Amino acid sequence: MREILYRDAVLEALDEEMARDENVLLLGEDVAFIGGNFKTSVGLYEKYGDLRVKDTPISEAGFVGMGVGMALTGLRPVVELMFSDFLLVAADQVVNQMAKIRYMSGGQVSVPMVIRAPIGGGRSSAAQHSQSMQAMVSQFPGMKVLVPSTAQEVKGLLKSAIRDDNPVIFFEHKMEYTNKFEIDDDIELIPIGEANIKRAGTDISIAATSSQVLKSLKAAEALAGEGISCEVIDLRSIIPLDRETIIRSVQKTGRLLIVDEAYEFCGIGAEIAANLMEDVFYDLDAPIARLATPNVPLPFSPALEFPIIPSSEKIADKVRALVLKG
Repeated sequence: MREILYRDAVLEALDEEMARDENVLLLGEDVAFIGGNFKTSVGLYEKYGDLRVKDTPISEAGFVGMGVGMALTGLRPVVELMFSDFLLVAADQVVNQMAKIRYMSGGQVSVPMVIRAPIGGGRSSAAQHSQSMQAMVSQFPGMKVLVPSTAQEVKGLLKSAIRDDNPVIFFEHKMEYTNKFEIDDDIELIPIGEANIKRAGTDISIAATSSQVLKSLKAAEALAGEGISCEVIDLRSIIPLDRETIIRSVQKTGRLLIVDEAYEFCGIGAEIAANLMEDVFYDLDAPIARLATPNVPLPFSPALEFPIIPSSEKIADKVRALVLKG
C-alpha cells in the first residue's frame, strides 16, 4: 500500500493510459501549461507534447464536439471540463451526438471518449460552479456514468473508462482532490458497473456516491458506538447500476438509505428507490429513504452552503430515524 492524493490518482491513470496507447489524448481548458485547474494533469504536456495534451478555448461545445470527432476517427480523447456545471454548455454534443451516434449508426462506429468533470459544493464556488450533474446525464441513454469515491476507485475506474468503447462521463469530487488515500501499489482495472461494499453491517444499507461514501463511512463508525450496524455500499457506477449488490444488502438489513450530493428532486435516490422497490418491498422494515441536496441554487456563503450539503451528521441522523423508529 502507498499514500496518494486523489488528484494524483487521476494523473497516474492518465499518464499510464497515455503511455500504453498513443491514441489516448487529453484536451480541455488549462490542461497543458498549468497542468489543469485542479492540478490533475501536471507534467503531461511536457511528457507527451502539444498534439496529445491540448489547451482549448473557453468553448465547451466546441472542444467536446472536437472530442466526439476524434473518437469517431479512432482516437480515445479524454475531455476535461473545469466544472460539471459546464456540461450544460455542451449539452447538444453530449446528449445528442456523443451518446447517440453508436446507436444511430447501428453499431458501425463507436465513440470511445471520456468526459471528466468535477462535482460538488464546499468551495464557495456559488451556484454555477458547485452543482453535481450525475442525475441529469443519467437520464439520457448511450453513456456510462461513474462516480468514484477514493483514489483507488479513481485510478481503477478511470483506466477502465479510457479503455471502454462507449462514451463515459467520469465525475470527480472537487473537495477530494487534495485529500490523501491509501491505495494498492498495483491497481487492477475496476469493472464498470460493479458496486463495492465498503463496510459490512446488519441494521441498514447505505448506498452512496462519490464523497458521500466517505461521509457515510464516518457516520457508520459513529453509529457503531450506539449499537447501530451500517452496511455502506459504494455505488461507483450509476450507469450501469449494480442492482444486485444493493438488493442482496437490503434483503439482509431490511432498510435502505441512498445518499447523493446532487439535487433531491428527480435525483439518483428517487430512481434507485423506484428501481428496486419490486424486488425488495417484502424485505423492508422501513420505507426507503434518501438524502441529497435540497432543490435550491448552491449559495456562495459558506454559512448557507454547508447546511444544505449532505454531511456525516445528517446521514447519522437519517439512519437513527430509520432504525430506531423501526
